[in-house]
Amino acid sequence: MNGGVDLLLSWPLPGARTLGAQLVASYAHPDRRYHDGRHLSEVLERVHELSAHGVEFDRMAVLLAAWFHDSVYDAQPDAEKRSAAWAAEALPTLVDQAVVDEVVRLVLMTEHHLPADDDANGCALSDADLAILAGSAERYAEYAASVREEYAEVPDDAFAAGRATILRDLLAKPHLFHTAYARSTWEDAARANVERELAGLG
Repeated sequence: MNGGVDLLLSWPLPGARTLGAQLVASYAHPDRRYHDGRHLSEVLERVHELSAHGVEFDRMAVLLAAWFHDSVYDAQPDAEKRSAAWAAEALPTLVDQAVVDEVVRLVLMTEHHLPADDDANGCALSDADLAILAGSAERYAEYAASVREEYAEVPDDAFAAGRATILRDLLAKPHLFHTAYARSTWEDAARANVERELAGLG
């Protein structure tokens, strides 16, 4: 589901295909390395996986938030705010305002991935977005390499220091995932991958 046409088939508002195509195009920007159509595809797959395993959340709001969460991405500050602003501008004529507001909230939540325990939508989106951490060793290595490419202008030592801080912060969390399914299915693999990457930065 990595091609633009296949990805567009997953767009949840078939009556607004033009907007879906604009989003697909944004994820296909040549400067993107990790935050691209493959990432969006994987997040959508994880959203469906969570739903299929009994995790309850508002599917439309979470799916739309998944589509918009990295719609603006240029390795610059406030990308989440700009992504949320696009959702706030584009969605009001397509879905109820309550859904628009929830999509905006969820997109902003992905800046820090700290949903409250009772935030079902936030927990589902955060887990789907971070599920890459639990990928196979090969896929995780591809992810780590593509993140490095997105910050190609940053010197190696500075990148390693900054990345190590992020990884240590992840490992310091009581848990990386928020839904019971993700914790039981993805947590151990994710921690092993993060620890391996951190060791390699030494």
